[in-house]
Amino acid sequence: MLGSEHGAFRQHRIRRLGGRAPGPVATRPLRRERRTLRPPTGHRVVVRVRTCAVCRTDLHLAEGDLPPRRPGTVPGHEVVGDVVALGEEAGRLALGTRVGVAWLAGTCGECRYCRRGDENLCPDSTYTGWDIDGGYARYLTADERYVHPLSEALDDATAAPLLCAGIIGHRALARADLPAEGVLGIYGFGASAHLTAQVALSGGARVHVMTRSERARELALHLGCHSAAGPRDAPPEPLDSAILFAPVGDLVPTALAALDRGGTLSIAGIHLSDVPPLNYQEHLFQERGVRSVTANTRADARAFLAAAAEHPLSVQTTPYRFEDADRALADLAADRVDGAAVLVMTDD
Repeated sequence: MLGSEHGAFRQHRIRRLGGRAPGPVATRPLRRERRTLRPPTGHRVVVRVRTCAVCRTDLHLAEGDLPPRRPGTVPGHEVVGDVVALGEEAGRLALGTRVGVAWLAGTCGECRYCRRGDENLCPDSTYTGWDIDGGYARYLTADERYVHPLSEALDDATAAPLLCAGIIGHRALARADLPAEGVLGIYGFGASAHLTAQVALSGGARVHVMTRSERARELALHLGCHSAAGPRDAPPEPLDSAILFAPVGDLVPTALAALDRGGTLSIAGIHLSDVPPLNYQEHLFQERGVRSVTANTRADARAFLAAAAEHPLSVQTTPYRFEDADRALADLAADRVDGAAVLVMTDD
């Protein structure tokens, strides 16, 4: 089924932001270009983009920390938009439905990981903005089975960062095994961390933030965190759990040393620089543990988005025009973004 505007976007070339070869963000690795948007097939739908948040994963892809899966892929996987066309097998979403398109774009559904509910570990999983074109564009196509209808309680700018920063923070917090009213340490305080901190605080946790950005430390205190210090400073009390959001491997020993006995460190990023050697007695003994976080499941997304609609979070955003995506990435790299950067599509 095709939306009323389908004939227009089928016949015209669509302005997008596509990737050049990866390189330092100072070299402006994105380029503006036009591409023909094809009609959707199968379970795929076309989404007209309203907003797209800027994730640190986009920065890793732009700079080559994560190798590209295919050349010229359009980045962006925190997308809010409207369904404007349906493939012949799509029937879950109606035309005009306001939806979110997140990082997980597809899985095989048949492997042992998918069958046991761990579809985030599927060897054949695909990702928005990495394997398929993402939301730095006027339109994108996505499999409706991996698209999330959004509550009207969440406005566009609020909803966009929830689609990755919020969801991955939700999973990272679960992986950290924070006990009831426990003590949580957060290393790095960007888009995901500032949401995760609020969830932990609402559950009665004491939260201590360690981050290099003075502005981020101010935001942490404003949101109610109990302390905010530099990334290598010791928290004021032993931590029951910690989450490392900063992609800095040499913070792993620092975070482990801050854990109390039996504590768990959850590493939330898709990319991490090399971890230095660990001392067993200092960093791991007394049953301290380390866990990685790999993407998310659709169940994670549904649970978090429902909770966020019912119990609103204070989502700090910094808006940018779509044409300024390069500047948003540069500001993110330099810690000049408060909360989450959000690209806002305007009609032109």
